[in-house]
Amino acid sequence: MKVDTTSKKWHIRSLVILMIAPVLIIGACAPTSVAVPTVTPEPEVPTEEVVEATATEEPAGPEPIVVADGLGREVILEEPAQRIVSMAPSNTEILFAIGAGSQVIGRDEISDYPEEALSITSIGSTYTALNTEAILALEPDLVLAATITTPEQVQTLEALEVPLYLLPNPMTFDELFDNLLAVGELTGRQEDAQQLVDELSARVDAVLEKTANADDVAAFYEVDGTDPTAPWTTGSGTFQDVLIEMAGGENVAADIAGWGQMSLEELVTRDPEVIIFGQGPWIPTTVESLSERAGWGDINAVQEGRVYGIDTNWVDRPGPRLVLALEHMAEAIHPELFE
Repeated sequence: MKVDTTSKKWHIRSLVILMIAPVLIIGACAPTSVAVPTVTPEPEVPTEEVVEATATEEPAGPEPIVVADGLGREVILEEPAQRIVSMAPSNTEILFAIGAGSQVIGRDEISDYPEEALSITSIGSTYTALNTEAILALEPDLVLAATITTPEQVQTLEALEVPLYLLPNPMTFDELFDNLLAVGELTGRQEDAQQLVDELSARVDAVLEKTANADDVAAFYEVDGTDPTAPWTTGSGTFQDVLIEMAGGENVAADIAGWGQMSLEELVTRDPEVIIFGQGPWIPTTVESLSERAGWGDINAVQEGRVYGIDTNWVDRPGPRLVLALEHMAEAIHPELFE
């Protein structure tokens, strides 16, 4: 039997195609593999720490000294004063008391305490026309004025651009102590000034502790007895009045504002138990002369021998010796407390 080879070959070819086709389809659907170039990391190079150069800062200088004075002005000094002219005896005493005496190059004519002050160049009296030439010749870096310095004198020195600080007149010991500390700051003597304030404050407290519960004693303070029929005295608003009260006394002239005269008749009527008068080289009054005045023998203080003199500079100069005045007044008014 004759076989149709052509048909058979075609059949075989068909089977081969059918077998190969699925393989080709699967191959076509498989994901294509993309070659990704590999990156080889570079070795790390150690980095040096970068230190930024910092500009060298100049050390800050000392802070300027700024202190308000008795005129309400802010006085500014770049450094503590080393060449000081004192225009009042109380200022001179304060400067020496806080250890700044060596920094004083000029003083008013009346400054006579402590004794070392007398060797300092005098600029003349400040109660007359101010000797600006004498002040400028000393080349001060500070003029220390007081309330006795007139406004005209202050204006003159300000116009000449002279550094000036005016100490206010204290009406209490706390205000006095503030003055001491202010001068200490202006002169670079803060520690010395604070130590002095502590010492003086302790002495004031010691007096107050003794007189706190004592009975008031009627007292009269005489400023000037040139006219014994109408002596000058001090009333309210004066440091003398403050001292009398702190010393355990009652000022019989407290109704007088400031300084004033009291007639002998009125003084006899008010009859003080203690009389204290300002004593000094230019004051002729003594215990004996006062007690021998006509009509004064009717006063209790004279009859009982309770008339005392006290250094007028202790009382009149608003400086450290006000504490000494308080102590002596307290002993005169209440001797029984200090036995």
